[in-house]
Amino acid sequence: MLPPRFSIARIILNRRPLRPPNLKCIPPGLRLFTQNSQLLLVSETPPRPELPYLYVSSVSRLPRAAPSTQYQGRLARYLTTERKQRIISETKLTVKYIVYFHVIAGFVLALVWLVSVEIKERRYPTPPEWSFKTRNIYRTARIMSEPNFNPSGVTEWPQVGNNYWVALSRLEDPSIDGKDLQIPPGDDHRVFVVGINALGFTRNGLDLLSKSEEWRRGYYSVLMGAARAAEHLDEDVRDTKRNITFPREHMIGPSNPRPKPVPHGAASPPLEENCVPASESPHMYYTKILTSTGFSTGQRLDAALAYADWLEFKGLRETAEEMYDWGLDIAMGALPVGVNDVVDTQTGIISNNAVYVSNNLLKATTALAIHHARNANLTAALPIFLSVLRAKKHLSLPPIPDAPEVEPTKMEWITSMAKAILVTPPYPPAPPSGDEAPIRTPKEICEGAAVMAHIGEILFASSNDDSKLPLKASKSRSTSRNQESGLSWTRDAVDVSESTLTSMDGADLSGRQTCAECLRTGIDNWSAMVRKMLRDQQKSVSTKEQKVGNGRGWFWGGKSTAENEGDKGRWERELQLVDERMDKVQRLLEHEGESRKYRKPGGWLGLG
Repeated sequence: MLPPRFSIARIILNRRPLRPPNLKCIPPGLRLFTQNSQLLLVSETPPRPELPYLYVSSVSRLPRAAPSTQYQGRLARYLTTERKQRIISETKLTVKYIVYFHVIAGFVLALVWLVSVEIKERRYPTPPEWSFKTRNIYRTARIMSEPNFNPSGVTEWPQVGNNYWVALSRLEDPSIDGKDLQIPPGDDHRVFVVGINALGFTRNGLDLLSKSEEWRRGYYSVLMGAARAAEHLDEDVRDTKRNITFPREHMIGPSNPRPKPVPHGAASPPLEENCVPASESPHMYYTKILTSTGFSTGQRLDAALAYADWLEFKGLRETAEEMYDWGLDIAMGALPVGVNDVVDTQTGIISNNAVYVSNNLLKATTALAIHHARNANLTAALPIFLSVLRAKKHLSLPPIPDAPEVEPTKMEWITSMAKAILVTPPYPPAPPSGDEAPIRTPKEICEGAAVMAHIGEILFASSNDDSKLPLKASKSRSTSRNQESGLSWTRDAVDVSESTLTSMDGADLSGRQTCAECLRTGIDNWSAMVRKMLRDQQKSVSTKEQKVGNGRGWFWGGKSTAENEGDKGRWERELQLVDERMDKVQRLLEHEGESRKYRKPGGWLGLG
């Protein structure tokens, strides 16, 4: 019989749960510490801790893998198939976006450049016959010559002049813009432009009749711009080694023994042996216009007057007067056939019986009178001014329009704006030549007011020297009478110009500018005259008071002092009136200046 403990054991074995074995609790197989498999190195959860100190000596005895093999192994683990595809797609997308961005930016920049060129063309139109490069050079010269182009307010005349000279060279080149241009065969005196090979322009006048009126008008504006630049560069020299322009006063050489130092930050002064004149003389450009065939009377007259003004600035008064006489001959030569005895060629005075007075004739005689006034020849200036004013007052009135202008509808306005933006306007029509008789427009009225201001200034200035005017009054009364007459003429000029400016049409920019300049000059002259009269009266009162104090007699001295006190009060009251009037005129001129900023020629943004 078996012992009872065996049955108890079987019962205990039956109580054990029937479940799968827990593999996590099974200890891993034994591994040698001196052998490192890839599973041991790469496994995220190693079965046992790695103990480097147990196998460092063993590993050091093994051959080490090359660095490239190690990097290739790491790169092979990093550049998986999915990651390679993602990198390739992202690279392609980046390149595509970069290309798109540069293409769009290029189109935007090209569009902005085309719009700027179009705006410049509308603001400074050029003849359509010219090449694109010549038109762009001319527009650049016009823009750079504007006073507000440079933030410093200084115009870079060397660059402006070089642009005009390049444009002039291209216009006279038969292979570029001078096709069919009649150039004298023996004219070998050419002016070559700096920095351009085989390009230059002639010194003598040309026959321009083979060219259109638009081409000739643009050519004339280039010549006048080049002459203006030459006037500013007349006293400058150009360093041929560095191609830099300097004022002649900074040049180092025998002709300038005491040169002035250059401004701080400027280039070092040039040496005289390396210097040449920065520009040709303005004489060449003006005579080129006067001797060319194809320009209108007004263009030739403007060139003659500009040349005479430059000669007067240089101190050549006799030569300037000869040029003014030449301008008067140009204006008289264009009068209609049968019109004689209009102007006295010796004095420049317009005849009282003149039946036809052209605009050029009025311009030439006025310029001659101003020249005489500048040179203190008041006896010759005053009769010319009076004859010009008399001729302006007898001008015919403008014709009355047949029907008033009809305001456009909203749709017509939108259509005109769209057409103005999309379609380039044609080249402006030719201005009047000046050979026709002027009409009494608001601009002519303001020019007459300017003549009145000149007359008042001459009369007031002549009070210091009675021999300058053929007045037959006694010497004691001539000074006072001349001053009163000059003051009266100046008051009338201010009244006429102010009333005309306030009633003038806002679209007439040239007329409004003429009236504004006349009003500014008149009010300044009026203020200066009144202040001088007040100072003279105060000085006279103080002198007579001293005589009374010295015992010259209290009765007569007191009476004279009372009269002078009354005159002093009169001038003080008029001075107060002038100051109030100046404040009013100043506000009007400020408003006119602000309005002119937004009334650009050519409409909105120069379009249309």
